[in-house]
Amino acid sequence: MARILKGRGGIESVVHADLSWEMVRRISRLSSFGGTLARSCVVADEELLPFAPESFDIILSNLSLHWTNDLPGTLAQLNRALKPDGLFLATMFGGDTLWELREALLQAEAEFEGGAGPRVSPFVDVRDAGDLLNRARFALSVADVDSVTVTYPDMFRLMADLRGMGETNAARARRQTFTRRETLMRADTIYRELHGDEESRLPATFQIIALTGWAPHASQPKPRRPGSATTRLADALGTTEQSVGDKAKPA
Repeated sequence: MARILKGRGGIESVVHADLSWEMVRRISRLSSFGGTLARSCVVADEELLPFAPESFDIILSNLSLHWTNDLPGTLAQLNRALKPDGLFLATMFGGDTLWELREALLQAEAEFEGGAGPRVSPFVDVRDAGDLLNRARFALSVADVDSVTVTYPDMFRLMADLRGMGETNAARARRQTFTRRETLMRADTIYRELHGDEESRLPATFQIIALTGWAPHASQPKPRRPGSATTRLADALGTTEQSVGDKAKPA
């Protein structure tokens, strides 16, 4: 990304920030990072950003914000760190992520252990994500969503992949002991019965929410005052306008 941004829009430097010291250490050793673009690598917590107001023209976050405990506060800090008319782009996992896995684990735990606890970290719904952008005072904000489905030969391969991604359950209320073997085996069976395809592979859904917002600036378009329209919607749609209170008649 740094190499792509080099020389575009007057961008002269890039700051890479990550909560993990190891990730920052690795990126700082990449000699090809941005070519000759000036760079800084910073260990930073998204919930306590060490950046002055109006520091950046653009802020990008890729599949990281779903880990924050205080997402509204983080978004507000990101907005403050942008220069006026600066752009914020982010992706994060949404509420339907891994719903198949959650369903299988909940049913298996209910059968074998008489109850179920949170097995997957909580995710934000796309509608709530849009509201949070507005709450953080982003202008022209948009929250969009897409889903990616990946298939696995069994549930355990999926869980191993999640561990390798660093995306395992970190909820404070999660189970603190090992899960019983029979519970996991039953969950795999339920997963296969409910969602397995013709090739005996198990789908895993990852819902990805894309967030876009701009730091406020006077040059940005503003919504017009209600009632100031000069064109009737009925004309644009080629239909007949019906007054409020009139009974609709079937066509």
